Amino acid sequence: MKKRLFTLLLTTAFAVLTLSACGEKTAQETAGNAEEPAAASKPAPKEELSDVTLNEVAHSIFYAPMYVAIEEGYFEDENIRLELVCGFGADKVMTAVLSGEADIGFMGSESSIYTYNEGANDYVVNFAQLTQRAGNFLVAREEMPEFSWNDLKGKTVLGGRKGVVHI
Repeated sequence: MKKRLFTLLLTTAFAVLTLSACGEKTAQETAGNAEEPAAASKPAPKEELSDVTLNEVAHSIFYAPMYVAIEEGYFEDENIRLELVCGFGADKVMTAVLSGEADIGFMGSESSIYTYNEGANDYVVNFAQLTQRAGNFLVAREEMPEFSWNDLKGKTVLGGRKGVVHI
């Protein structure tokens, strides 16, 4: 019983201390210390925006966090003027990056692997993962309530256009 009471009190004290740090600043804190020079309280001038062109393989709901960041001005907050371009295929995105038409390409890692394996002197480097899983869906012309993967045996499956999906 004492152990539970002690744990509850400790947890409550920790929560109160943590939440008290989230309070608003007082007028004295925001006005600054009287001993500080006046220039220290002025906001720093905004840096010039860096232009960055991002070429995405396709518009996708899986990129929604990036679209929100663009619309909410998060890139500008970091001094980046982002131009978003849709390449409509990993092959076109890779071409845009290699030619200098785009600074960053959103595509699967397979394009950079293929380019590197072909012996390109100027290959790209994968540096981030945007999605955890592929956003592919299997659809049919007719309803298949009792679908099984065995239903695909002997069937023709359209996997995407050349340059996007490698099957």
